[in-house]
Amino acid sequence: MVAFRAAVLHNAAKVFLWESVCYLSKLEACGMPVEVKPRFVVLYGSQKGQAQSIAEGIAEEAEQHGLVADLSCLNETTKYNLEKENDPVVFIVSTTGDGEPPDNALQFVKRIKRKALSTDHYKHLCYALLALGDTNYANFCNCGKTIERRLQDLGAKQFYATGYADDGVGLEVVVDPWLEGLWNAIRGALSKMASDRTAHLKANTEDSAEETPDSSTPDVQISLLRITDHQNCESVGAAVETDSKFACAASSVASVVSDLRPASPAGSIGLASQCHGTASIPTSAPKTQAGDVGVPHVVLAASLTCSLPPLSESSLNVPALPPPYLDVSLQEADTIEQIVGPLNKETLHEVPVSKAVQLTRGDSVKTAILLELDISAYPMMTYQPGDSFDVFCPNRAAEVDNMLSRLGLQDQRNHLVNISLRKDTKKKGAQVPSYISQNISLLFLLTWCLEIRGIPKKAFLRALVEHTGDSVQRRRLQELCSKQGAADYNLYVRDPSLSILELLTAFPSCSPPLSLLIEHLPKLQPRPYSAASSCLTHSGKLHFAFNVVEFPACTGRPVGRRGLCTGWLFDLINPSPVFPGKAESSNSPALPKIHVSLRPNCSFRPPSDPSVPFMMVGPGTGVAPFIGFLQQRAEERQKNPEGVFGETWLFFGCRHRDRDYLFRCLLTELVSHSQREELEGFVSSGTLSHLKVCFSRDDREDEESAAAQPRYVQHNLLLNSQHVTDILLRQNGYLYVCGDAKNMAKDVNETLLEMIKTELQVDQLEAMKRLAGLREEKRYLQDIWG
Repeated sequence: MVAFRAAVLHNAAKVFLWESVCYLSKLEACGMPVEVKPRFVVLYGSQKGQAQSIAEGIAEEAEQHGLVADLSCLNETTKYNLEKENDPVVFIVSTTGDGEPPDNALQFVKRIKRKALSTDHYKHLCYALLALGDTNYANFCNCGKTIERRLQDLGAKQFYATGYADDGVGLEVVVDPWLEGLWNAIRGALSKMASDRTAHLKANTEDSAEETPDSSTPDVQISLLRITDHQNCESVGAAVETDSKFACAASSVASVVSDLRPASPAGSIGLASQCHGTASIPTSAPKTQAGDVGVPHVVLAASLTCSLPPLSESSLNVPALPPPYLDVSLQEADTIEQIVGPLNKETLHEVPVSKAVQLTRGDSVKTAILLELDISAYPMMTYQPGDSFDVFCPNRAAEVDNMLSRLGLQDQRNHLVNISLRKDTKKKGAQVPSYISQNISLLFLLTWCLEIRGIPKKAFLRALVEHTGDSVQRRRLQELCSKQGAADYNLYVRDPSLSILELLTAFPSCSPPLSLLIEHLPKLQPRPYSAASSCLTHSGKLHFAFNVVEFPACTGRPVGRRGLCTGWLFDLINPSPVFPGKAESSNSPALPKIHVSLRPNCSFRPPSDPSVPFMMVGPGTGVAPFIGFLQQRAEERQKNPEGVFGETWLFFGCRHRDRDYLFRCLLTELVSHSQREELEGFVSSGTLSHLKVCFSRDDREDEESAAAQPRYVQHNLLLNSQHVTDILLRQNGYLYVCGDAKNMAKDVNETLLEMIKTELQVDQLEAMKRLAGLREEKRYLQDIWG
């Protein structure tokens, strides 16, 4: 009876499948549309929106390739289930902090790192991964590498080579060719996975047939039904073979792009719009030379608003137009509450600036300021040396006014902003930005919510094209967002940190709606600063130091400007700062309050064992957190005079001994007790064992003395190579580096490699392994910025 029932069910299933195939075939024969688009999954982890933007772009472009993409953030665990996922999965993940996952990917990373998971937990999973990072930082793309390593440990299979995009040189150098090759790879993966499922189904069917033979029903072989989407102009092929890591060099990228790109029509360098979501723009460029009979030709120079051949005469491949997704309206309000400061008050502390000291002389290249915050009203706001905190600053009032004028909304500055999703939007995962609250004024929106100083991304430039009246300006915006104009985009927009307002000023015929800015401008982010004090020394106080950032004039920026947060802080205290060596004025005006939030750093702290030696490398304002280290050590020594304390080294550097030797001497008014806290004072008290200082711009008296005098901190490290390597490699000591990521931190890292090679007599690879080991042990730590 059981065998009979099994045979009946088996035959019924075969008949049902056969009838389904016949029915679908009839629909096609009658011209009825049958939409059966293959599916894949896109998951992202993003801190500042770049990874999310790329993921959303993939999801939006999928339809043009005859595919359906399910888009989710990694923390949206109810929307996806990797344990049961049988379609390809594409991960787009960025890295933040010291190689940490973004906040919205942290729980996912913790989940897949559980030791209880078996080695075949994800054996069914087929994935591709794009990692975003910055080579100016030590743990480049660490989050992406962690996820990939763990997926492979759990049995997942890779269907497309991982891309490692470097924000230090421009993400698009790797992202663009990686995305171009992704679509063939997805189709290849889908084809292979379908073939595997068909083979598995056939094997199961044959096994079932052997168990319950039946001669009355014809044997029907079922294969996966694939309805070819007429939008596809490329045949389904095998997955694209690529290198295991995309190179960042332009020549390598060019070869990758040419390998991935199908044959194009004559005169077009890029991919057809119906295949890859790009538009081929015909040559209609303005002439770069002008002249009549008797009038000499004048060759125009390339600039933000003007290009030269061959770019000005090329056909262009521009990104697909991002679909609009927000409806924005302004409503006049009877009364508007004047809100000062960010809205998330429950996580912030409003604290007064109690003192301000200028650490540099008036004629120094940079202006360094030391601020003291009074946090005594918040007894729970405790911090450790090495911790940092966020300062929440507004956009500059003058720039907000200019933006209002540029948008033609000056008279509506106090109107309420109503934001909702467009009902007809085609944007995947569209939602109203979570950082924009309801019932806020337009003035508040532009002051505290949107980063109007942000560098405009190419997708934003593409959207601006549709709102630009002048044909010459339209063409130039198309160039700047195109693949062919990548070099110009970097040169005139990205590298000089051109702001959105500066770009709009350069293109006066561009008049975007407010909704476009809200869709494309990122959240106004707080700025992090390192604590330059210890709670043990300065109870109820928090010190931090910073250089006032200066952006020089350039094409597109006729007048230089200050950094957003450092310029704001400087304006708040100006002209109150006290200069070193001068008495504090008794009639100084009251200093303002600012909003801050602590960011504990559990690793960048002095060793818990005071007997362990440690070394600090901090040129310029990079020395700031080490003042807190030394204050803490001074208190520990005072409380335990018989204790055993390890050696402390500080490698400091600046331009001039008499202009910017930070913390050489601090005002007694800033110091709350009799102990000297300037650097040389720490040496005289024994708190600091060795102070190694160098001055890069001071004149050398003669060639012999110049050769003996180190110019930069890495030169001082080399001069003390034996001591440094002994502390690191034999005494299990610590090395802390704080400061500039692009130059100093890289130079220090290379110097350490050379020192290890020399001292241990090993090759480059072994030295790199030893240095990586120090990082793994958290004994080589960095607090650096770009």
